[in-house]
Amino acid sequence: MRAVAVLFALASQLALASCGSSGPDNAPQIPLTSFSTPINLTNQEYAELRRDNGSAYVKGGVRGLIVVRQNSSTYHAFERNCPYRANDTCARVKIDPSLLFLKDACCGSQFDLQGRVQGGPTVLPLRQYSTSLSGSILTITN
Repeated sequence: MRAVAVLFALASQLALASCGSSGPDNAPQIPLTSFSTPINLTNQEYAELRRDNGSAYVKGGVRGLIVVRQNSSTYHAFERNCPYRANDTCARVKIDPSLLFLKDACCGSQFDLQGRVQGGPTVLPLRQYSTSLSGSILTITN
């Protein structure tokens, strides 16, 4: 009976140790940063955000932001720092030239225009930030 208790204790310790593992999707996480970034949608640099599924790069966040227009009143803002091996210097998501998805060329992770995983090694979606629209000003905050 004592041997069973010892085995159970060892198994419990191993299970707890694995919870803190440093696997690619467990650590290290993208750092949290506080920001408020207003953009004027009438500026020419954001012309792509005047059509549904249009996207643009915006300064802010940890490694920059990708903003995607779903429709005239709904915008999504995502962190460009890929959640897979977030500390790798090349872990930066880009808008695919097809304009149909987002991709990190470093690890091969691919995301749809709502930030959900479509493929690659990551199991985590892109970090999404809050957006609010007032007239032609879109404000992105964390």
